[in-house]
Amino acid sequence: MKTGLAVALAAGCLILGVAAGVAAKQRGEKAPGIEVMRGKTPKEAAQAALDEAQKLAGSGSWELLGVARVYYLSGDKARGQALIDQVVNGKPEASDWQRVGQIYVEAKENQRAEEAFQKVLAADPKGSDDTGRAEIGAWYITIGQRDKGEELFAQAFARNPDETWHYLRVAEAFLGVTPR
Repeated sequence: MKTGLAVALAAGCLILGVAAGVAAKQRGEKAPGIEVMRGKTPKEAAQAALDEAQKLAGSGSWELLGVARVYYLSGDKARGQALIDQVVNGKPEASDWQRVGQIYVEAKENQRAEEAFQKVLAADPKGSDDTGRAEIGAWYITIGQRDKGEELFAQAFARNPDETWHYLRVAEAFLGVTPR
């Protein structure tokens, strides 16, 4: 019960924060710029920057997932997950799920990453996003599931054999370099 209440409160605060940011933008208020960090401890500066980024993100899914990533990977998983949930409980696109999967990859949460990546693949059963397939294929190889990885690379190369980034994803996967 306490967890449900905490999540509900976090979601409410999140919605209010986004609404305040949108209203401030409409009133023509400027973002604080460098003042967001001046004279503050690193923790205070980081929090102020995240607050401002979230305001500026509005309802942009990629931007909200960027904020979620910082919270999640810096140890505030509850706030990060609340933002992830906000995006995926709306009308997420395959690219949103791809970004969610990448957050979980960086957090070394392979089960959750795979769940997100499966949603990417299900949203694009014909493989029109060859870049996404190559990235997911590289991830599968890095976690020791070479057959799944090669299957996704085969689909990516079948669609676009001249894509430089596909070849780089193969190299990264086999050399253990995290894709960027």
